Amino acid sequence: MRKLLDTLYDSAAALAALFMVGLLVMVLLSIAGRQLHFNIAGSDAYAGYLMAGAGFLALAHTLKRGEHIRVTLILSHLRPAAHRWMERWAMGAAALLSALFAFFSVRLVLQSYEFHDVSTSNDATALWIPQLAMAAGTVVLAIAAVDEFVLEWRGRVRVQPEEAVRHE
Repeated sequence: MRKLLDTLYDSAAALAALFMVGLLVMVLLSIAGRQLHFNIAGSDAYAGYLMAGAGFLALAHTLKRGEHIRVTLILSHLRPAAHRWMERWAMGAAALLSALFAFFSVRLVLQSYEFHDVSTSNDATALWIPQLAMAAGTVVLAIAAVDEFVLEWRGRVRVQPEEAVRHE
């Protein structure tokens, strides 16, 4: 199961990287279009869709690598048992919030599809298409947060960001 989950997180990150390459292509085409006097309709909107997709698809991978921003000011002053319980509470809250975020993101995609919602910019893209990346990213993030919550309750040691820096 661990290998399957890690493959899921890595696949989402790889897809995020492809979205970043797509974003670069859109920006370069837009710049070239301005210099060479041609216009690609909707290139700004597509760049925005790709940027949002890249951000959402990278969330789970970032969480699993311990790279999300954490405020450890309070945690550093707690005794080990209290620290462990605070970590459990925090991961439980993160799992719950990310599951809610995933639920409402998927619901947004379904509603956009149902109502035939289209972009207001000149590309007139069906909005459910770019929203799929957000929904997929939030679903994978929810899976990763639940995974971290379970690991925390099992007492497994996760690499903390400051520990990761010291090992390099």
